[in-house]
Amino acid sequence: MTHYLVVTAMGADRPGLVSRLARLASDCECDIVDSRMAIFGNEFTLIMMISGAWSAITKIESVLPNLSVELELMTIMKRTSKHTPKNYVSRIEVSFNGEDQRGTMQKITEFLAAQSLDLAAVRSHADGSANSLTQSVYLAINIPEQIDLQQLEHSIHSLAASLSLECSIKRMQGIATP
Repeated sequence: MTHYLVVTAMGADRPGLVSRLARLASDCECDIVDSRMAIFGNEFTLIMMISGAWSAITKIESVLPNLSVELELMTIMKRTSKHTPKNYVSRIEVSFNGEDQRGTMQKITEFLAAQSLDLAAVRSHADGSANSLTQSVYLAINIPEQIDLQQLEHSIHSLAASLSLECSIKRMQGIATP
């Protein structure tokens, strides 16, 4: 039986961190099923899902704390199970762009939660000087069958207008989430 572990690691960015964590998975006879890495400020951040036999996952759980100390990383581990994807009739990709305003992400995500929509991906970025900061928000939204896509798109455009943001929506038909 395959077991799964989600590992989150964060610390000062420097070369070789991803290699050391990938080697740990390999040395423990595990596979990296999925991973995401990003740099925030000067901080390295990695999230990865690892799979393997019970004994292999247990080995990673016992070895990772010492490696974390050696690499000066803060790590969190949590056992999980394989993701069972839901089928959605489509996905839309939404981009918001405009002047940076406090609370924008809160308003956008609150709108989506009120619609009971499933977020497949979220990226946001602010750029510029202190006097002229712009923001970009990207969302991939899975659309269930019962949602009126045309009405949803209209509502998203109305939300963007109320936030003084430009908005573009791209339809991706026939998406079954991975």
